[in-house]
Amino acid sequence: EVQLVESGGGSVQAGGSLRLSCVASGLTHARFDMSWYRQAPGKEREFVSVIGADGGTLYAGSVKGRFTISRDNGQNTVYLQMNSLKPEDTAMYYCRITTYWGQGTQVTVS
Repeated sequence: EVQLVESGGGSVQAGGSLRLSCVASGLTHARFDMSWYRQAPGKEREFVSVIGADGGTLYAGSVKGRFTISRDNGQNTVYLQMNSLKPEDTAMYYCRITTYWGQGTQVTVS
């Protein structure tokens, strides 16, 4: 059974930082792209960032320069370092591998 478990969310003031983690089990994590998405109340889920199996990265324009995605294949984990947080970053953050999604971790910026 494939499971993705996110953690690291919380409440911070604008300008603060958080580091999200997503641990994958049940699949060979290193073979796949790993992505972060977010969904704010009343809005559709949107792409945040992806890191390829080769380590290549891509970011949404709204987070580029502030967020950094990374992965540790030995730990089956993908991270999202979020700096200079803004109130508009408030959302539930989800990780994704192929068709699998985690349960999400809430980020609130005031």
